[in-house]
Amino acid sequence: MNFKFALIIIVSVFLQSFELPKNIQKKVDKAIESTFNIETFTLNVIDIPIDIIKILPPTFNTKSLYKINESDTLLGYAYIAKAASKADDFDYLVLFDKDLIILKSKVLIYREDYGGEIGSKRWLKQFIGKTENDTLVYRDNIAAISGATISVKAMTSAINTLLRSIKILHKNNIL
Repeated sequence: MNFKFALIIIVSVFLQSFELPKNIQKKVDKAIESTFNIETFTLNVIDIPIDIIKILPPTFNTKSLYKINESDTLLGYAYIAKAASKADDFDYLVLFDKDLIILKSKVLIYREDYGGEIGSKRWLKQFIGKTENDTLVYRDNIAAISGATISVKAMTSAINTLLRSIKILHKNNIL
């Protein structure tokens, strides 16, 4: 009985790893459609070779980086991941153009009672235009939010990790 239960859990986790939950997928699709002003596109996971995975920051989710294509044309990239806050994780999205410049960042699902202000478009605008050569520093080039310190620091750290990873992937001709 325990073996069957364990097998079911393993299979369901395996299947989930290939597909985003529907509520997140819907938000991602809407953000891509509005940012790139398109109606149809494909979103494909970028396969990262194991030798490159070994040199990426350990908190970078290697199965969360996607190419956004319209027909055969590369439009940009999407990174969909989770960041830890005080007691729970939140899901976020970062969209890049084909030159690896951030076009949009969005908090998809926020699960904390406090700190949800990091999901405001006004606060998230400060990431637009950032590239692999930028380093984000809380209270320097990233604004603080009263009551959301942990979430702000988590999002800042997550974006820094993403930008460092993008730099490595770009340098190694993955992107």
